[in-house]
Amino acid sequence: MTALRTSLRGLSWLAFFAIILLAWWVMFDMARMSGVDLWGRPVGMNMMPMESFGTLFAMWAIMMAAMMLPTLVPTLGTYDALIRSADGTRAGWIGVLLGYFLVWVAVAALLAVVQVAFLNTGIVNGLGAFTSLWLSGLLLLAVGLFQFSRLKAVCHGVCHSPMSYFLGRWRTGFAGGLRMGAGMGAFCAGCCWGLMALGFVGGTMSLVWMGLATLFMVVEKLPELGTHVTKPMGIVLMTAGLGVIAYAATGM
Repeated sequence: MTALRTSLRGLSWLAFFAIILLAWWVMFDMARMSGVDLWGRPVGMNMMPMESFGTLFAMWAIMMAAMMLPTLVPTLGTYDALIRSADGTRAGWIGVLLGYFLVWVAVAALLAVVQVAFLNTGIVNGLGAFTSLWLSGLLLLAVGLFQFSRLKAVCHGVCHSPMSYFLGRWRTGFAGGLRMGAGMGAFCAGCCWGLMALGFVGGTMSLVWMGLATLFMVVEKLPELGTHVTKPMGIVLMTAGLGVIAYAATGM
């Protein structure tokens, strides 16, 4: 029985990381087909226009798998510990993963709707980047300010301490894991929505932005480092926002 549990644990983690790698490979291929470089700058013909809700939703959903699933590693690791020390199950572990991802799929649908509206009004271009420096600067400033908000602190506190979250909301089995994962996903969405929205600054097909945002969100959830990077990132974003606004004001 112990050997079987060990095998299931290894296979679960292997499948989890395979999904993440596959999502990044698909995003890379989509960027190549869109004719952009790693920074999201056009360098060739766009053979995959992202203009309809269907294509944008698929793009955002895959992007969520690539960017947000890595941030779930501490949470899944914590649940793994509870399988050994409490009454957690592998089905519950899968439920946590699925519940978390379903929330982010809902966020993907919302962002796709927003991007379609932005496209129809000319606010963003075909690569998902703001056409106005003013808007880019204001969004950077808003997300930077959000890093200092009470909502950010509450949501980050939950994401940053998955053991406390599980102990306070413990449910057994797959259904229990699904419920807890959805709750964790909701707090995570409240914590990280701003960084996802910043895709409209650099372009939603920018792999550099995706990589940097993913790295920061992973670090932000690490118990040893998370509390030390949130506000400094807010200062960086606000400074960048003010710089972009000042540049736009000069009319250059």
